[in-house]
Amino acid sequence: MKKYLLKRTGLAIGIIVAISIITFFILNIIPGDPAALMLGDLASPETITKLREQMGLDRPLPEQYINWIKNLVTGNLGNSYFQKKPVLELIGNAFYYTSRLAIYSYLIALAIGITSGIIAAVFCGRKVDKILMTIAITGISAPAFWVAILLQIYIALRFDIFPVSGVSSTIGYVLPSISLGSRYAASIARITRNSMIETLNQDFIKTARAKGLKSHRIVLVHAFRNALLPIVTVIGSDIGSLLAGAMLTESVFNIPGIGKLLIDAINKRDLPIVQGTVMYIAIVCVLIYLIVDILYALIDPRIKLGDGISG
Repeated sequence: MKKYLLKRTGLAIGIIVAISIITFFILNIIPGDPAALMLGDLASPETITKLREQMGLDRPLPEQYINWIKNLVTGNLGNSYFQKKPVLELIGNAFYYTSRLAIYSYLIALAIGITSGIIAAVFCGRKVDKILMTIAITGISAPAFWVAILLQIYIALRFDIFPVSGVSSTIGYVLPSISLGSRYAASIARITRNSMIETLNQDFIKTARAKGLKSHRIVLVHAFRNALLPIVTVIGSDIGSLLAGAMLTESVFNIPGIGKLLIDAINKRDLPIVQGTVMYIAIVCVLIYLIVDILYALIDPRIKLGDGISG
């Protein structure tokens, strides 16, 4: 187990380093001068040059990257060019909103997805199965921002219960969580159904039925536990996506989370925020996938701990 953890951790660190290199150099070679944007169109070339020197933008890119990495390791992501606040503080404030949205969305996704998948598998080929899978396909196909806009038009604007935008109270998370969670619920439902159908056709399930075990015990205890592998995989992947920030959903509902912070920073070319946020997303996703690798191996003893599922 120790060897496996070291191997997967080393791979995770390598991926993060690669992402940091790509992110830094791409963002710093695209057109646009942050110093000029900060000072405006009326600034003189001398003033812009002086500000570039103060910001360290006049140094060679490799030197800038090394300095950035050193600060990153110590938790110093620099200050926002425009908000004049530490990037780490801005990400921390945004993470509060994104994490709440992610938790609520995924509770909805898990409850609906796993329940629908199990029911569809039990009634495989019947009307209930076809209806649930049709809804699932629709949920996967429908973009989250489109669902969000529909919820705003047909629910928020017609009823005074839910706000159209903003999350000043917990109830403000209801519509964003439904719009975001519906897509993941559909994905989980399909994976759960397929995995459960395959498991329910195994010989040990037939043996359990022959012994006279109750149907709900066979489905929920014996079949579901053995069908968990692909379900855990998709759950882990989706958690990474959710925690990374539901950019469009946050923008539609004006939620000051990670996604909205990143989009606003890109529009202003606020490089410290963009770089810091991208690294946050990368680290969160890589850690989630690492945890999924470990859980995948622990759930099924037949899988060698040295194999894993990703990378």
